[in-house]
Amino acid sequence: MNTSDESLPKQAVEEVEVRGHIIDSLLLPKILDRVTTAGGQFRIKDIAIGQQRNDPSYALIDVMADSSEVLDDILGAIRDHGAVPTDMQDALLEACDMAGAFPEGFYSTTNQQTEIRQDGDWIAVDDQEMDCGIVVDPETGSARCVAMSDVTQEMQIVIGHAGVRVFPHDIGHSGQGFEFMNSSVSTEKPKGVAIRKIAREMVENRRAGRKTLLVGGPAIVHTGSGKHLCKLIRGGYVDRLFAGNALATHDIEHALFGTSLGVFLQQGDLAEAGHEHHLRAINRIRRVGGITAAVKSGMLQSGIMYECARQGVDYLLAGSIRDDGPLPEVITDALEAQRAMRLAVRDVHFCLMIATTLHSVAVGNLLPARVRVVCVDINPSTVIKLGDRGSLQTVGLVTDVEPFLRVLTQEVDSLEEELGRS
Repeated sequence: MNTSDESLPKQAVEEVEVRGHIIDSLLLPKILDRVTTAGGQFRIKDIAIGQQRNDPSYALIDVMADSSEVLDDILGAIRDHGAVPTDMQDALLEACDMAGAFPEGFYSTTNQQTEIRQDGDWIAVDDQEMDCGIVVDPETGSARCVAMSDVTQEMQIVIGHAGVRVFPHDIGHSGQGFEFMNSSVSTEKPKGVAIRKIAREMVENRRAGRKTLLVGGPAIVHTGSGKHLCKLIRGGYVDRLFAGNALATHDIEHALFGTSLGVFLQQGDLAEAGHEHHLRAINRIRRVGGITAAVKSGMLQSGIMYECARQGVDYLLAGSIRDDGPLPEVITDALEAQRAMRLAVRDVHFCLMIATTLHSVAVGNLLPARVRVVCVDINPSTVIKLGDRGSLQTVGLVTDVEPFLRVLTQEVDSLEEELGRS
């Protein structure tokens, strides 16, 4: 009987390496777990563990599988965690044969920093965003993420995982003070400490000229918190506002009638025919030509939208199927709104999401992992949804809107006073 090595089944093998904070961020265990659960095996050939807190670690690993097809699936899965084959080839490109759809086998992006290899060189992928493809410009050699709805015929799209490498974001090692919050969701987190850290982020952003995005829901108005947000806008701590028709409508309703959803916020009493106020508010704004026109005419003299218009804060209102009116500035085409939001988040450094599940998830889908995100909501499932969708940089604070914004403005004032004395 022939018992030579040639008669034994051969395994497909690929050598990969992984670098960074792979131990404390649990990247290495995740990679090894993905290998074994997908039916493969691994052998760690070399490992060097960083000795200091900020020192990166390194591992060289052989990944083995019973077939090249299984191995390819494993390599595709662990690439998103930063495991890169040492014997790399250029990324494969294929021209789109139709508009609005990728070629079969396209590389589906994550929100992590990504590079592709072309002509032996690694180039960064611009406009990083999850759930997109990568288009390469053959004239400039540049690469960027492109949404499926924006694909045009003949675009050169990256196919498969070959020649693609991902750099997982090292959460907790940015050196900018967010270590107190991790991705877990709990009602028992130390809220005072958390809010002070958020305030510091916003103060430092303003002083450094970096952009802060606030994504807000109508509960900001319903809970009587609008005055706190107005103060932050006047102070220059909010550079962009994303919301829907509801926040703007009820904010304007309050400015015109003193009510939100027909309820007087000061007394808590229902106004006579108060259920009509939101629609009458929309109608007045539509008759005058929009929010900016209402401010210029003197019709609108207070509120969140008034302060945005007066302070030059860019706002983007994305509509939904249930909107009344809507207000003239509301973008009712979902894809158009998505494109506008995609452009507006490119230079954002910090994002604060407050009491809006759908808008939070929508914006989270558009943000690269380098943008730190804080989600504040009374419902823990909002933060959980963001994490489940892949926005792993999101940290959550489970609390009501009004006390959060009230304390946040107090902490901002306190920090500014401290910094002014230093």
